[in-house]
Amino acid sequence: MSDKLTPDPQEPAATSRASSTEPNWERAALERIALAAINEQRAARRWRIFFRFVFLVVLIGIAWAVLDFSGEKVATGGRHTALVTLDGEIAAETNANAEDIDAALASAFDDAGTAGVVLRCNSPGGSPVQAGIIYREIRRLRAKYPAIPLYVVVGDMCASGGYYAAAAADKIYVDKASIVGSIGVLMDGFGFTGLMDKLGIQRRMRTSGENKGFYDPFSPDTPKMDAHAQAMLDEIHAQFIDAVKQGRGKRLQESPEIFSGLFWTGEKSVQLGLADGFGDTDYVAREIIKAPDVVDYTVKESITDRVARKFGAAVGSGAVRAMATIGKLNLR
Repeated sequence: MSDKLTPDPQEPAATSRASSTEPNWERAALERIALAAINEQRAARRWRIFFRFVFLVVLIGIAWAVLDFSGEKVATGGRHTALVTLDGEIAAETNANAEDIDAALASAFDDAGTAGVVLRCNSPGGSPVQAGIIYREIRRLRAKYPAIPLYVVVGDMCASGGYYAAAAADKIYVDKASIVGSIGVLMDGFGFTGLMDKLGIQRRMRTSGENKGFYDPFSPDTPKMDAHAQAMLDEIHAQFIDAVKQGRGKRLQESPEIFSGLFWTGEKSVQLGLADGFGDTDYVAREIIKAPDVVDYTVKESITDRVARKFGAAVGSGAVRAMATIGKLNLR
């Protein structure tokens, strides 16, 4: 028997296969591990996106419920007292603007279930134009719907332009401590000519038109300017007085002070005929209109409308306000 072993003919092939497949196995294992990691990352990313989306939907739902992007929705049914709120300065760019107040009043009167309308007023005044528009709309609606009374209920204050609008009501109810009156017109501003002289500042302004720089705060005023401004104020004041007389009629106890711009407590205003009695919204709805269910028709500005209004006002009037040279007319 020979000591020399005969080599297995399969051995070289097996060794060759092992040496050739071993690297492929390692690569395949690495690929599987890498693919699993990638799939896990994708799954985790999908879950993150899902939860973020759910969170966003919940956040939008909460914002919609709290902020009411769609504005106020009036739900009516049955006999009720319609409420419209006039709060704050009366001006085109505020919530107490004539367009919204008039729209709310028109909706209130047009509802078949409305037994009476309460205009709840808490305003120091504002634009004579806006106040006049509200005054005329109240009178128009009262004539169109003679069976539906409109009462003003005064909160802390109903003065100047606020009272201008309120004078059109059937009756005005106040609290004893309310502030009522201030039937007058003002134009306010500043003059810096003395300060400029002290600081050695020279004003350079050129105009085309003799009165184009009327009441420029950096230029001295003249008797002609003062006379023209006073005539304009007196004219608007006369319009205000006429509106109050038409609205209040014989109830108004006229005296020189009534139209002087003074204001009084609610208790004194009843004695002077500027108001008719004492009561809040619930009292008027329950005891006067006899419809204790109160439905609010006040236009509630949506968030998008508010942003658009503020942005539009800023863009449209920013430059004008920056260069404004005279005070604006105000009923306050």
